[in-house]
Amino acid sequence: MSTDRLSVLKTYKLFVGGKFPRSESGRVYEVTDAKGNWLANAPRSSRKDARDAVVAARKAFGGWSGATAYNRGQILYRVAEMLEGRREQFTAEVAAGEGLSKAKAAAQVDAAVDRWVWYAGWSDKIAQVAGGANPVAGPYFNLSTPEPTGVVAVLAPSDSSFLGLVSVLAPVIVTGNTAVVVPSESAPLPALSLGEVLATSDLPGGVVNLLSGSPAEIGRPLAAHQDVNAIDLAATAGDAELARELEVAAADNLKRVLRPEARADWQTTPGTDRMLAFLETKTVWHPMGGLGAGGSSY
Repeated sequence: MSTDRLSVLKTYKLFVGGKFPRSESGRVYEVTDAKGNWLANAPRSSRKDARDAVVAARKAFGGWSGATAYNRGQILYRVAEMLEGRREQFTAEVAAGEGLSKAKAAAQVDAAVDRWVWYAGWSDKIAQVAGGANPVAGPYFNLSTPEPTGVVAVLAPSDSSFLGLVSVLAPVIVTGNTAVVVPSESAPLPALSLGEVLATSDLPGGVVNLLSGSPAEIGRPLAAHQDVNAIDLAATAGDAELARELEVAAADNLKRVLRPEARADWQTTPGTDRMLAFLETKTVWHPMGGLGAGGSSY
């Protein structure tokens, strides 16, 4: 009996609404390593895929934003647990896609897992940073509390296929937003594998949607989409023309826009800026004393 066998090549798919569809266009593109050797075929997402992902993200928003902060933190921690168990796979994908040594790729993966844990810990604490009681001169009290913006389009950095991806995705969802994510075009495999982890980590379907392909091609319909509330332009660092085009498109319906950092260092411990970027502040005024019950907010 022959011991020779063909390897079962992995078929990478999109992650939309908790499922794994192929691109509706049927297109794929070749993903190669740093030396130009073929690694896999990745789906090339279309405008229709982008619209489908936004629908899935909007459908999931109510349940995810309404979940307790403690529950969201638990789910993010569960993601970190599962990534730890698949550390070797992600190390291999990062090493091949970014041309790193195994040791450097492993360090990137470890940092990404630690970042999930770091953001999980912020889930029930960010409200204390972003909200509070406000001093008011009058017979009422005034409270400000943060609320998620809504559906956020995330154009992940192209120079850090996994750590950079986690660094821009985790702060969006830990605060109750849902996300449509475009990972690194040249090295999308860790992101597409992340979809498999998210699908089995108690994260509700549609909270995170992953669309591989061109940030320019997918970013344009996302920036202009009327049901996308905010966009992170991390992928456009170094491409000022594309960044401006997407920012102008986003202005049509007053989206929040997070501009790219010219030289983001994804290794450094993040602050709260990326969480605060996609939070709105609700202020409630409530009378005290003899003015009766009730209140108002804006």
